[in-house]
Amino acid sequence: MDEPLVARAAALQERCVAAGLWVATAESCTGGLLAHLLTEIPGASAYFRGGVVAYANEAKVALCGVDPDLIEAHGAVSAQVARAMAVGIRTRLAADLACAVTGIAGPEGGTPAKPVGLTYVAVADPEGTTARRVVWSGDRHENKRASAELALELLLERASALADRRSGGFEAAPGTPTDRPGA
Repeated sequence: MDEPLVARAAALQERCVAAGLWVATAESCTGGLLAHLLTEIPGASAYFRGGVVAYANEAKVALCGVDPDLIEAHGAVSAQVARAMAVGIRTRLAADLACAVTGIAGPEGGTPAKPVGLTYVAVADPEGTTARRVVWSGDRHENKRASAELALELLLERASALADRRSGGFEAAPGTPTDRPGA
């Protein structure tokens, strides 16, 4: 397994467990790679609610609650659909934080408007939803790996921000005595 990605997954797990955050995933072009990485770490059930591989448009609608009109208007590979997948899976699995990935991993399926490697990674939390657009230049395996890596980075950023807000911005080093009530 890819040690740098597993290390990122471990960091996400540590942050989420410490903050009491639950995570969910909805994946298309990564085919479950993100969920696989999250569950490579023992104890993932303490923060990972679950995930779906919503590859077909019908699965995006049925499993993530994406409006079919949104897919028709913008295409399955779009910021709008990625955001809707993240919001939908977050709601359906009662998670604090959710990530969705949709894209064209390759080697076929691209168009001039939506080339191979085009990927949207969205993250939803109680503060809102954001989506990042990237165009990877690798082969199918490299594109899937890069998408999963970006998803882990964005999840860790959002988990850290949520944890900081929940603690009022206070974060003591582990084992540090505090004078904060309840700490």
